[in-house]
Amino acid sequence: MANSITIIELAAALGLSKSTVSRAFRGNSDINAATKERILKKAEELGFSPNLYASNLRGSKSSTIAIIIPEFGNKFFSQAIKGIELIARNNDFHVLVYVTDHSADKEAAIIRTLVNGRVDGVIMSGSGEGKSHQYLKLLKKHNLPLVFFDRYYEDINTICVTGNDFESSYLATSHLIDNGCKKIAYLAINKNVSIGKIRMDGYAKALSDGGIKFDEQLTLDTSNDAEINYRDIEQLIKEQSPDAIFASVERLAISTLRVTKSLGIHIPDQIKLICFSCLEIADMLSPALSVVKQPAYEMGKKATEYLFEIMRGNRQADIQEVLFLESDLIFQESSQKKLTK
Repeated sequence: MANSITIIELAAALGLSKSTVSRAFRGNSDINAATKERILKKAEELGFSPNLYASNLRGSKSSTIAIIIPEFGNKFFSQAIKGIELIARNNDFHVLVYVTDHSADKEAAIIRTLVNGRVDGVIMSGSGEGKSHQYLKLLKKHNLPLVFFDRYYEDINTICVTGNDFESSYLATSHLIDNGCKKIAYLAINKNVSIGKIRMDGYAKALSDGGIKFDEQLTLDTSNDAEINYRDIEQLIKEQSPDAIFASVERLAISTLRVTKSLGIHIPDQIKLICFSCLEIADMLSPALSVVKQPAYEMGKKATEYLFEIMRGNRQADIQEVLFLESDLIFQESSQKKLTK
């Protein structure tokens, strides 16, 4: 892991002046090529990472925060970004948006870019990959505060603003049980990431309280890739014949609708369906889709408010704290015996 050293310490190690070392990183032509090579080699050896952006601003702040999200193609994240932008703009800050494509490697690469002085703080929803996220500790070394929203990592101590996923999953599953379902499948993308695990726990608790035995074969841990999750869902329906499906993310509900249409299965008569979703046209689908609607906009706003509190020294940054915001459960035709009038 890279050592956190200053340009002054690097200059001392080389026996050179700070200005000479600084010119090497700025690409100035008035520095000897051999000297420049020696400086860069020593910097790499000691793990020095020049804060070029900050030095160009002569120590001033960038007035920019980074938003790191797993994907763009999800209404939840577009709404969260609106909330983040509102608070940032009210504080005369700009935002930069980075997308990890659910990859921990991309996430780590983005973090390493950001510690070079591009931003003053980070708001992030985790990619969901990996068990160790040591690269995020680079932010602390460079005094860059981090706040999670929606998805967080349990091995990183900071604040997270998320939904009341356990309670929402419990109530959604209980709703299916109340509507006569006894063989309820649970669909997830990475059951071990924070939201996947918590939502599954709520589902399992509702089954237990409803007198239904938990069946691992009715749980599916599939992929973000639409073709792969389509095949996985199709196989589960053919092999397990569930009478209901609870999709922990919106895209799996959409794939379920495609699979059931292809197989000639009618929703809700043969399979009932409910999912976590911020889809604004859920009521326009046929059948109207039952959803657990997360407060994405409010999550973005609250996470950004916390970030500014940390940046101003009004809140401690390295204590794990989770704030839960309530989701709305909207029960429509897809999960009910008949449409309630």
